[in-house]
This record gives sequence, structure tokens and C-alpha cells, in this order.
Amino acid sequence: MQKEIKRKAGLYAVIAALFAIILGSLCYNLGYIPQFQLPQAPSLLKTFSSHEELRDFLTTNSKIQQPYMFLGPWDTRAGRFVTALSPILSLAEGVKGDSVNFAYSTTNIQVAGVDEADTVKTDGEYIYLITGNNVSILRAYPPEEAQEISKITFNDTYTVGIFVSGDRLVVLGCKYAVPPMYFNSYIMDVKTFANIYDISNKTNPKLLRTFMLTGSYFNSRMIGKYVYFVVSQPAYLIFDTVILPKTYSNNSVKEISPSEIHYSNTSDNYYVFTTFAALNMQNTTEEPTYLTLMMGGTSNMYVSLSNVYVTFREPDDKTSIYRVRIENNNMTCEAQGKVPGHELNQFSMDEYNSYFRIATTTWANGTTQNNLYILNMNLSVVGSCENLAPEEAIDSARFIENRCYLSTSVVRRDPFFVIDVENESDPKILGYLKIPGFTRYLHPYDENHLIGVGRDADNSVKISLFDVSNVSAPIEISMYAVEGMWSDTLVLTEHKAFLFDKPKDLLVIPVSTYYANASGDDRLLSQAAYIFNVTLSQGFELRDKITHQETGVEGGDNRYWVTRAFYIQDVLYTVSDAKVKLNSLEDLVFLKEIVLN
Repeated sequence: MQKEIKRKAGLYAVIAALFAIILGSLCYNLGYIPQFQLPQAPSLLKTFSSHEELRDFLTTNSKIQQPYMFLGPWDTRAGRFVTALSPILSLAEGVKGDSVNFAYSTTNIQVAGVDEADTVKTDGEYIYLITGNNVSILRAYPPEEAQEISKITFNDTYTVGIFVSGDRLVVLGCKYAVPPMYFNSYIMDVKTFANIYDISNKTNPKLLRTFMLTGSYFNSRMIGKYVYFVVSQPAYLIFDTVILPKTYSNNSVKEISPSEIHYSNTSDNYYVFTTFAALNMQNTTEEPTYLTLMMGGTSNMYVSLSNVYVTFREPDDKTSIYRVRIENNNMTCEAQGKVPGHELNQFSMDEYNSYFRIATTTWANGTTQNNLYILNMNLSVVGSCENLAPEEAIDSARFIENRCYLSTSVVRRDPFFVIDVENESDPKILGYLKIPGFTRYLHPYDENHLIGVGRDADNSVKISLFDVSNVSAPIEISMYAVEGMWSDTLVLTEHKAFLFDKPKDLLVIPVSTYYANASGDDRLLSQAAYIFNVTLSQGFELRDKITHQETGVEGGDNRYWVTRAFYIQDVLYTVSDAKVKLNSLEDLVFLKEIVLN
């Protein structure tokens, strides 16, 4: 069990008590705001001419029209709904920093130049991290000066992620309020906010702007000076009235009108207002822009340097895909497509050379099968490779230029496929390998090798090194399995918990392990960051384990579970909710720790 169950135990208790909680918006204060700079209206989708037309559309086409349980988008990888209470967020791949001359690692992202929000960020000199309801700024380097120097407190909100660029910090989060009951059900008012801070003075961050949308946080990215975030709000009727999404900017309120809501004329079980927002974090005088689509429940998101792809599940075991073109603060919905089956996560999708690729698992004739589809920029299918590994399901996927790597699962055995996607009209399987266990996360080591993280046949965490230089016969050249009765790692559900730096031969992952005590009648839980040397010649060599657990602290107390690791220059930093620990990167000798309050 990992840290999807986060710090907000009290808030979880409230949610559990309100069994019929429904996310939506009722408590609105009407007001006026200067006209937003709106993106060009997309010609692909229609818009509503009036409230009445929107109401009639929902009445006719939505099977569920009254308030309903909406827990946010569905995260297939984690097997749960994505809400502000269970964000897909988070650290790792090494690069050179811009603000200082120190080498440091950054967030483990999917697409170069497209940053992903995390609970921890560093600029090579300072650490920015979410601690409870707060965002703390820590002096990080040099290690002898490491300490907490300031804190931003959020009393009535839940923070989900941060971005840092130069002297700007963006904090994303949600605010909750519970209005009166309707039809014996509570309807929770949820708003997602983005706060921009000036952090030129690290000891005194200054709030420059707040922008907020009604709805549940879905996902976000940062490209250049713009933060793009997506919010989902249920579309339903209360007393024959549609509850429309609202924007809040600098204490002014604006309701998004039906004429700004884009849709396609199809029926669905339910509808969701999905709003894309663009926020200039460097120029806070520039008005945020937004684009609202009415679609089914969002499922996953992939973002390239030019496009945002959002998927949602259709009732007929198909996946709809929307492509939103982004260029600074301009957002335009340019394409809509559909493929059979459902993708696993963001790594099941990719854009390369003006083509979009997606791997899915679907049901056919009473069993599962797996498919790979290549679509053009109009999201029309131009090539496919179908019926891969029947009676199995995709466990992990990774697209790297003209190659697609897929792992599919069968009981305790994991076929690993190498697929050529260079010819977009005719993708072909080049080779495959069957290995014990399964792989949940794939990460490039170099152009001919990949690292896989998963489980072995005994259900213990394993890491594998694959050689794909001979594409027709990929091989596993090294494997390390964690010892113990049972083990788990956050990397299986959160790629940002994975730290890899090839020039340093460095690999770090957090691992939880259950052991039997001396009598064999009890289990002991150990949690630590496992630090490896990884090379092609020697494979995985465990250097040491760094734990935050203290004597007298129960192993089940996940405040002391390491969730992130990064380095600055010659220091390795491990992060839990309780502390940040500093160790020498050369010999892993303990240097210092910063206790988090």
C-alpha cells in the first residue's frame, strides 16, 4: 500500500461520512469580470445558443440527468478515480539547471520540454515541496546551509502539485465547501485554483495572482511560461436548471455561458464539462484563457509541445480522443477521433512526426485483446496492429521514436513486445520475449536498452534491464528482485517516484517490504529508498538503502515513507512527509536532515 492515501486523513473521513457526496457547484456568487481573452472558437464542435438548448440536449442525450456520484476521472493504472484527493502527481531525470551552475535532477517527465506538476521541485539551490496543507521552501545546497526558510499556508484547501520556473512558483489545488442537501444528497462545491507567487525573495513569497475554476482537478502541464491545467465538472440538472462552470479571477466571478461550451451531438451515460485553462506564470497581467468541452468523463491525458490529447471511455468499449491545439494562451479543439478499447495511462499514448499513437486493451468475443493504432492529426486511424496477445492485457507501454514497447500480462508471465511504428500505415511486431512476472513501468536507458519496474513470479518488486539492440530477439540482461515475503514500490503507480541518471549510473526507487519476524508469526514492514548502480556490464548493484523510519515509529506510519529522490551536485536528497534527508552521493554517508512540520 503506497501513498495514494495522502496526508488529508481528516478530509477523507469527511468524504467517507458523506456517502452520497457529489462533486458539482451550487454556491456561486454572481459578479462581473472584465472580458477574458478567449481562444478562437473551434469549428470541429458545435456550441449551444442558449441555456434552454443546453438543458434540452442533456435531457434528451444524457441517461443520468440528476445529480450523480462523480469522483473525478478514472486512473486505469492506479485503479481508482482521480480527484483532488488522489492526484496523479510527482521526481527524477538528471539535467543541468538554469538558475545555478550546479548539476541537479528534475521531474521524471514523459515529453522533453513538457513539465509535469509534482509534490516536490528543485531548482538546484532550493527545494519546493508540499507538506500537509503547506508549500515549504527549503535551502538545499550547499548541504551545511540546508534548512526550511519559508512556508505558504493553505488553511481551507488541498494542494495537489507545483511548478517552478525562475522566480515564479505556481501552486495547484482544490477548495471544498458543502452546501445544503438536495434530494437527500449532498452536492459538494469543488473549485480548482492556480496561485502564482513571486519567489525572488525565497524568505517572503508574494502572491501575484489567483485563478480558479469550478470542478475537480484532472491534470496539468507547463510549457515555456504557460501552465495548462484541466478541470472536470459534472453536467447535470437541478430543478430543471443546468449548473454551469464558473471562473474566478482576482476576486471577480464569471459564469461560462452555453455559447462558450463546445460539444458533439452524441448520447452518453453522463456528461462532464471539461475546461482547459492557460495561465501565463511570468506575466500575471495577461488574462488567463480557457476552453470548455462537454464530453464524457475524462480518463487520461497526453501532452506534446503543441497538442493536448484527452481521452474518455465510451459505453461501447471504445475510447474517444480529443486533440486541443495549444500555442501560448491560444487553445483550439482541432480533432476528435475514436479507437476500440481503452488505454492504460499517459504512456500508452505518444505523438511523433505529426502522428498520434495509442495502445489499447479491448474485449472481443468474450476475451481481451490488445491493439496499437496510429492516427493522423485529424485523429483518423491510418494504421493498426490488432489482436496482440489475446486473453492478456497491457501492463506497460512506452513509445520511443519509431519503436513501441509493450508488456502484456498472463498469469506470472510477461510477454515483452518490440513493435516497429516507422511505417505509420503498417506497424509490425519485430520480436518479443517472455519473462516471469510482469512490468508496470518502462524507462529508456539508452537507444538500445530499457529499464522495467514490475513484479516477479513471487509477487516481489523486480527491476529488469532489457537489451533491444536485436529487435527480433529482445533479451533481459539483468534482473534484481527485492527480498522479503512481499514488496511494493510507488513506481508501479507513479512514474515520478523513479530517479535515473545514466551518466552517474544512478537508479533510486522507494520500496516497501514485509518480512516475517524470528518466530514467523508476525510481519514487519520496512520502507526505504533503494539506491543502485546500474551499468550494462554489471547490471543492477544495490549500494544501500536510505530509510526515514525512526526507532519506535510503526512501519505502517506512511509519513515516514520515502516518496521522492533527487540529487543536487554531490548530494542525494530523499523526501517523505516527515523529513528531507541528505546523504553523500559518493558514499551515501548521512549528512543532515530537515524535519518537516
